Amino acid sequence: MSVNLSSHTTFKVGGPASEFFIATDEREAIRLVSEADEKKIPVLILGGGSNILVADRGFSGRVIKMAMTGDIRAVDSCSGGMITIGAGRDWDDFVAECVSKGIVGVESLSGIPGTVGAAPIQNIGAYGHDLSEVIARVRTFDRVAKEITSFSQSESGFTYRSSRFKESPDRYLILDVTFQMKQGELSLPILYPELAEAIDIEEERRAPLGIVREAVLAIRSRKGMVLDARDPDTNSAGSFFMNPIVDPSQVPDGATSWPVENGRVKISAAWLLENAGISKGMKLGNAAISLKHVLALTNPGSASASEIKALADLCQRKVRENYGIELEREVRLLGFAQ
Repeated sequence: MSVNLSSHTTFKVGGPASEFFIATDEREAIRLVSEADEKKIPVLILGGGSNILVADRGFSGRVIKMAMTGDIRAVDSCSGGMITIGAGRDWDDFVAECVSKGIVGVESLSGIPGTVGAAPIQNIGAYGHDLSEVIARVRTFDRVAKEITSFSQSESGFTYRSSRFKESPDRYLILDVTFQMKQGELSLPILYPELAEAIDIEEERRAPLGIVREAVLAIRSRKGMVLDARDPDTNSAGSFFMNPIVDPSQVPDGATSWPVENGRVKISAAWLLENAGISKGMKLGNAAISLKHVLALTNPGSASASEIKALADLCQRKVRENYGIELEREVRLLGFAQ
């Protein structure tokens, strides 16, 4: 079945897929991907479509949309219980359930679009916390070894917005994710200044889970980072670029930055873009920079995938020319000429 992918991505662009299937259980998902591999048909595993930009000509291959879900059951409030959720569960729906049931660990990751299965691939994170802090296991189908393989947190190779699953994008089909979290009323420590200010507490203090979630959603909404069908400015993939990590000598004067491991420094990609001449609301053809956040590239209504890619290329070129720093995309490009 051929399906236009614009209706399955948050950019609302992209041409048709040659084949489109929905997998409601892992046996079906494994069968579909194995069959495609045997026939040497390219495969795209689709979650929420929130981290991809599909070319206007579409994807010449098999798209498998993961629809396995799962609900939270009892959690041991003392030792920290294991919660296993299917790859197709909507991420923010899972976060909302955690908060409503008093389960601590993912409240700062509220409002991030996508699915549970896609979340470990780039080790999603926001407001001072990363997903890897609460992952116990990622269970996959290894398309090379042709067997089900599980990876612990330490075996998953998590780094800033990356993992072994991102490094080998065509090898692992994520089936489900197991989290280790405790029950409680208070959040993980608040580590992000903007969030601490919004909640009106000191950094590194804890706050009620519901208040943290509401504050995170409010901040993300102001930046156009929460999907809203009524607001075309949110037709995006959220942050298009990662914050670059560089040697201290490469940090521009006045840049917003903070130290990370191994003596290196993380620079705000938003600062680099703004100071390289990229501004909110700026347009290239029908594609635009968000009116709310310079890191988000958007489709205000009639943009093509090629226009969005051209705008992304312009952003990278401006930062490269002004600062000699290469911005790395968070968003995966599919179907574009190399």
